[in-house]
Amino acid sequence: MCGIVGAVAERNITAILIEGLKRLEYRGYDSAGLAVYTQQGELQRLRRIGKVAELEAANAAEPLVGQLGIAHTRWATHGAPTEGNAHPHFSGNEVAVVHNGIIENHEELREELKGLGYVFASQTDTEVIVHLIHHTLKTIPDLADALKAAIKRLHGAYGLALVSVKQPDRLVAARSGSPLVIGLGLGENFLASDQLALRQVTDRFMYLEEGDIAEIRRDHVKIWDQAGNAVQRETVQYHEGAEAADKGTYRHFMLKEIHEQPTVVQRTLEGRLGKDHVMVQAFGPQAAELFAKVRNVQIVACGTSYHAGMVARYWLESLAGIPCQVEVASEFRYRKVVVQPDTLFVSISQSGETADTLAALRNAKELGFLGSLAICNVGISSLVRESDLTLLTLAGPEIGVASTKAFTTQLVSLMLLTLALGQVRGTLEAGVEAELVEELRRLPARLGEALAMDATVEKIAELFADKHHTLFLGRGAQYPVAMEGALKLKEISYIHAEAYPAGELKHGPLALVDNDMPVVTVAPNNELLEKLKSNLQEVRARGGELVVFADEQAGMSNGEGTHVVKVPHISDALAPILYTIPLQLLSYYVAVLKGTDVDQPRNLAKSVTVE
Repeated sequence: MCGIVGAVAERNITAILIEGLKRLEYRGYDSAGLAVYTQQGELQRLRRIGKVAELEAANAAEPLVGQLGIAHTRWATHGAPTEGNAHPHFSGNEVAVVHNGIIENHEELREELKGLGYVFASQTDTEVIVHLIHHTLKTIPDLADALKAAIKRLHGAYGLALVSVKQPDRLVAARSGSPLVIGLGLGENFLASDQLALRQVTDRFMYLEEGDIAEIRRDHVKIWDQAGNAVQRETVQYHEGAEAADKGTYRHFMLKEIHEQPTVVQRTLEGRLGKDHVMVQAFGPQAAELFAKVRNVQIVACGTSYHAGMVARYWLESLAGIPCQVEVASEFRYRKVVVQPDTLFVSISQSGETADTLAALRNAKELGFLGSLAICNVGISSLVRESDLTLLTLAGPEIGVASTKAFTTQLVSLMLLTLALGQVRGTLEAGVEAELVEELRRLPARLGEALAMDATVEKIAELFADKHHTLFLGRGAQYPVAMEGALKLKEISYIHAEAYPAGELKHGPLALVDNDMPVVTVAPNNELLEKLKSNLQEVRARGGELVVFADEQAGMSNGEGTHVVKVPHISDALAPILYTIPLQLLSYYVAVLKGTDVDQPRNLAKSVTVE
């Protein structure tokens, strides 16, 4: 979840490092730092608590100049967010390291290294790496070879980069459970935890695979795999426009990404819909054969992706007739799982590097699942590479920490999966697939209509300006949508929000309802509408204030303490996708009123690559 940038060039690379860190700010962090091998032949560093801007100002006041360096944004896991705990970490002013991930045996290594005379200046697990490398260099003088030997002692996850004053023409890197990418230039090369950090200097990238070690010099790159064999990794040219990392005319990335949803949903559907059916081969050449054997589905995900999986459970069971279980990845990986025969394991992740989801996938391979499918936004991610089948969501880079367009494209992808499974297994009712395929073709336009509610939702947001608690209600497949709405509100506005199935209101949450706790409800025009209206009467009877996002055909209107926002009519099956839009807008405008950091909410990170 932290950010790494490295560079070796014939020019001063400090500005490149800082710009790279700026482009990784979306990942979430609490401190930033850089280390440069200077013209004086020394390793010098700057570290600051807070934003990259603080680091940039410090460098402007006392510039570091050099042609080799590494930089980092840290999200605290071991030790508080302090300058002493910020990366890079040094050993003897001779070796510097930056690191993403967690070293699980750091305490054992710390005691061993203390016994060898090393003095620790931080509370981090990372510092054991740099001292271990420093010690290893005493007997193995080549930096890459020393790294190969040292990482055999490390237990846990790491993406790391090292530089040494004794070999100032290179940086070395290792990847185990935390992504790294090499950027290729002319007479200069780069390293980062995300290619987005390097788009200002190159459009050619080489992605390290699990277990890889790399030596990066100005004129060439060497890579060794986990077995120590020299290997070549494919060079990929990045074609996506750099404007993905630019807010354009929008005040925040989150608002920009909310408004991109019609476009990215269209992109996700392209090439995957036939005239009246889903093209099963979009899931991979073996998809039809595998899907024909599926009798059960197990979905595993975290956070927003988990909510997408919960919606999919309703679809898979009601439309395709396939039993489905959905579980939070961090729970799934730590319990004894009984696998039903012929179960497809489906993992969902925006980044494809979510630690718990990856671990769950790896665990699933030992449990006897029929096969695995990844629904992911990053085609070169670990989750994609390690799954049997993949469906990419094609949302493009998502910079705002609170997921928006990734969620809706996940939902679209899960609907495609539902229809594909039902098609292959022959369990869809006659005409259902053709009808929903036509609805999917119209979905981008419907999402555009929902975005036209922007000004109305912005006005409704004023009701929440002085509130500290909110309840969200939904029934059926709208219950997970309510959960996602509550998550968005708490993530970016810091209002305590909870979601419940509307029918559960009377079993406890109703005790909380008063005129100081707004109740937000999604109300599509379906067979549960009348029951939902009864639930809402229970709220009004207790003086609760209602905000209802209701189908324009639902026959609901404003009244005392009731604010109805009319939503364009859509089929019940696709309603969860459409109703997500106004809830995202509501959270955004409430956060703006509260004055919070919308794109980088406190304590959160975009890509959670540690437990």
